[in-house]
Amino acid sequence: MRRTSTITAVAALAGSALTVVAAPASAQGPVLHQIRYTVTADAPYYADIYYRDTEPAVFSDYSHNPYLYSPKVEADIGPDQPWVLETQLADPNRWAMVAVQSGESLNLPTPGFNCELAVDGVVVKTNSGPKGALCSIRGW
Repeated sequence: MRRTSTITAVAALAGSALTVVAAPASAQGPVLHQIRYTVTADAPYYADIYYRDTEPAVFSDYSHNPYLYSPKVEADIGPDQPWVLETQLADPNRWAMVAVQSGESLNLPTPGFNCELAVDGVVVKTNSGPKGALCSIRGW
């Protein structure tokens, strides 16, 4: 009788140990993708750049305050002076985005902007435009 209860106790401990070991695997978060935004201009220019480096928990958070999730920087860019930002996103198909437009230099000739969006080292979107450019996988 004593031998049976010892075997039962060992089996119960082994089963609970397996449960403890297996728990962290199910607690892992989403896979994060490496995002790289690159913005240039055909001529030196002062530009406004909007980008996404944070994902909302739910879409309604974004729709209520999109600028919270799309910060703006002002940058001097040119053909040999790119603006580059690297970040991580769990769902780049939905949230990866960079947009550039002419800033305060409204009286200068149009600069010709260029943007590039790379996910996990692969360029997935490029775009160019005389006064602005948008690189996004998702159609906005």
